[in-house]
Amino acid sequence: MRVAVVGASRDRRKFGNKAVRAFASAGHTVYPVNPDAESVEGLRAYASVLDVPGPIDMATVYVQPEVAIGLLDDFAQKAIPEIWFNPGSDSDELMSETRRHKLNAVYACSIAGIGQDPGKY
Repeated sequence: MRVAVVGASRDRRKFGNKAVRAFASAGHTVYPVNPDAESVEGLRAYASVLDVPGPIDMATVYVQPEVAIGLLDDFAQKAIPEIWFNPGSDSDELMSETRRHKLNAVYACSIAGIGQDPGKY
């Protein structure tokens, strides 16, 4: 699976970094998305999901809800079939906007969603 980690972080204590490591260790192809980083965990980082070459099977989001709302058009344009909004990245307004954009949104921990323990990373 090709996974974009939106809000990927170079800080290993943050979940945006733990997700990069968890998805990679589970065998997924990971695309860190962070406009302020050249790389995360040795992987090339992209400024936007639109910059990721080819299709994305899943995006997992680790940014504040007000930032995530501004990314919904990019997710729709990239035609990402599944977008996970992790704890702390969701809000009532975001949920309303994802419905308006007709996005397949999941509001849960994506690391746990792939059967990994977030505390392990």
